[in-house]
Amino acid sequence: MVVDDQAVVRAGFAAIVDAEPDLHVVAEAGDGARAVQLARELSPDVVLMDIRMPGMDGLTATRLLTAGPQAQAPRVLVLTTFDQDAYVHDALRAGASGFLLKDATPEELLAGIRVVASGEAMLAPTVTRRLIDAFADTAPAPDPALLDPLTPREREVLTLVAAGHTNAEIADALGVTTGTVKSHVNAVLGKLGLRDRVQATILAYDLGLARPRGTR
Repeated sequence: MVVDDQAVVRAGFAAIVDAEPDLHVVAEAGDGARAVQLARELSPDVVLMDIRMPGMDGLTATRLLTAGPQAQAPRVLVLTTFDQDAYVHDALRAGASGFLLKDATPEELLAGIRVVASGEAMLAPTVTRRLIDAFADTAPAPDPALLDPLTPREREVLTLVAAGHTNAEIADALGVTTGTVKSHVNAVLGKLGLRDRVQATILAYDLGLARPRGTR
C-alpha cells in the first residue's frame, strides 16, 4: 500500500511497483487514518508511509499499524526527505522496518520493498547512521543490564549491526559464515525482544553500545 498526501507521488510509486511481476499495489491512501483503515481491511505486506500528511500523520499511523500482533502487522517502510522529517527516528522506534529517501531511484525503492517484505530491515548504512547520529543525544540514559543476556560474541554482532554492516560484512569481519551471523542476529533479537535490525540499531545507541561518530 502506498500512503502519501500527494496524488502524483502516490501514482508514481504505484506505477513503479505495479510494473514488477512479483509486486502489486493493493491500495493507496492520502492520510494516516485512511491508511490504517485500509491496512486492516486488506492486510498489505508492506506499507510505503509518508510522514507529513494532513489529519493523522504517518508517525501516528505507523504506531497504530505496528501495535498489533507481529504476525499480522504490515512492514512499514517510511518515505522521508530526512532533513525535514526529524521525527522519523520516532517512527523507527514505533516499529517501522526502515526508511527510504523520497529521491531514491526506482531500483532502490523496489529493493527496499523486497527487503522489508522478506522480514529484514531496510538499513542503508550511510543514511541510517546519519539519522541515528542526529538523535543519539536525545536517547534515554543507558541501562547496561539490558545487555546481560547477550554473549560477548552477540554483543559484538550487535555493535556491527548498529554500524550498518550487512550479514556478509559482519561474517568477513568475524571470520565466520553468513549463516552463523544470521543465527547470532536472531539470538540478539530474541533475547532483547526486538522486531528487527532497525530496533536493534536504535537500542544499541540508546544503551551506549554504539556511539555517534566523533564521540568517545
